[in-house]
Amino acid sequence: MPELSFDIVSAEAGARGLTPMVVFKLRITSSTPEERVESVILRTQIQIEPGRRSYRSDEKERLGEIFGSADRWGQTLRNKLWALVDISVPPFTGSTEVRLPVACTYDLNVLSAKYLDALQGGDVPLLFLFSGTVFHPGPDGRLQVFQISWEKECAYLMPVETWKRLMREMYSDTQWVSLQRDVFDRLYALRRERGLQTWDATIEHLLSRVEIAEGSVT
Repeated sequence: MPELSFDIVSAEAGARGLTPMVVFKLRITSSTPEERVESVILRTQIQIEPGRRSYRSDEKERLGEIFGSADRWGQTLRNKLWALVDISVPPFTGSTEVRLPVACTYDLNVLSAKYLDALQGGDVPLLFLFSGTVFHPGPDGRLQVFQISWEKECAYLMPVETWKRLMREMYSDTQWVSLQRDVFDRLYALRRERGLQTWDATIEHLLSRVEIAEGSVT
């Protein structure tokens, strides 16, 4: 029975499409290179490991919404789920490389996006946990089935720039904001009443009013 091991080789921003994606290249290696593996139904859980990197002061300030004040990070800097990816691996002998596509969002209400957006450089520590089913021919030629060991995992440092570049390619210099329906309706009404041509102009109008009220603008 072949024993499989897993390693992430690289990560790259996916081709422009309906959904932005980071595509990981995964190498799967069999412990018995002479035996053919007919297929693998593979499930991968990808976690962000925030405790495995250091943070600049401006990053800490932005991450406070997720982890609280920096003095509490010893208790709050826990792994966060990023994605679950299911793929079917075609037949191979010895080793093979497959793609793990991870759909990304720029919605900062989503914890993973909020975390990645807060980082200004360096790497994102990731943990890949593997499970699933392996199909291979036995000594008599009959197809055998076994489960991937629950302890199969690997770590990978994804450059922050990989995700940042993907967001720039998809959204340019814009930022995605989600609003409650009633808040949006009020904002849209204000835009119409003031004759403001864009949403940027609408937000700028509101910000200037706040600055004037607080005495920061004369």
